[in-house]
Amino acid sequence: MTTEHSTPASTAPGDIFATTHWTVVLAAGKRHTPQSDRALEELCRTYWFPLYAYVRRRGHGKEDAEDSVQAFFARFLAKNYLAGLSAERGRFRAFLLASLKHFLINEWKKSQRLKRGGGDKNLSLDWQTADTKFQVAATNEPSPDKAFDREWALALLAKVIKRLQKECEADGKAKLFEQLKTFLTAGKGESAQSETAKSLGMEEGAVRVAIHRLRKRYRQLLRDEISQTLTDPAQVDEEMRALFGAFSG
Repeated sequence: MTTEHSTPASTAPGDIFATTHWTVVLAAGKRHTPQSDRALEELCRTYWFPLYAYVRRRGHGKEDAEDSVQAFFARFLAKNYLAGLSAERGRFRAFLLASLKHFLINEWKKSQRLKRGGGDKNLSLDWQTADTKFQVAATNEPSPDKAFDREWALALLAKVIKRLQKECEADGKAKLFEQLKTFLTAGKGESAQSETAKSLGMEEGAVRVAIHRLRKRYRQLLRDEISQTLTDPAQVDEEMRALFGAFSG
C-alpha cells in the first residue's frame, strides 16, 4: 500500500500541505493567503452537510436550511472569518459549529438574509441530494448537536474511504479494494473471508494479510484526517472518542 507524502505549502492547488489544514488557516490569521483560503474551503466543502443537518434538526425546512448554511459560508469565508476566535479554535469541528450558532442568533430574524447566488462568494454544494440524505439519516431523531457530530463522523469516514480507494487504485488493486472494503469494520468473520478468497482466487492466508494491511492503513488515514481539523495532534484520540460517541445512544 502506498503512503501519501507531504509537500510544501506553496505547491499547486490540490497538493497536500506540509502542515494540517486547520493549522494552515490559523497560521494565516486574518491575512488571506492562497494556501489558507484553499485549506479553509476544502474543510468547508467536506463538512458542510453536518451544518445543514444541524439546522434541519432545529426545525427548519429544506429551503430555509439551504439559504442559512449558504449565507453562513458567505460570511464565514469573508475577510473576517477568523474574528473572535475563542477556546474552540483547537478543533475546527467545534469552531465551525460555534460560529454557525453565533451566526444564527444574530442573523436568523433579519428580513434581508443573504440568498444563494448573491454577490458574496459561495461554495458549490450538492443541495439536490442534501434533503434526501438528511431524510435517510433522520431515523433516530438525535438532538441537533448530536446530529451534527454524527454527520461529521460520517463525512470523515467517507473521505477516508475515498483516500484509501485512490491509493489502492494507484497500486493496481482496485478490484481487491472493492472485495475487501466491507472488512474495514468489525462483523465479518472467517467464513466471509473464505468466500472472498475464493472469489478473488487467493489463498485465505493471503486475504487475511491483505485485510490486516487495509485495516491498518485505514486507521492511519483516519487519524490523519482527524488531525487535519485539529491544532494539537495529542487531541486525536479524544476527538475520535467524541465523534464516534455520537453513534451511541
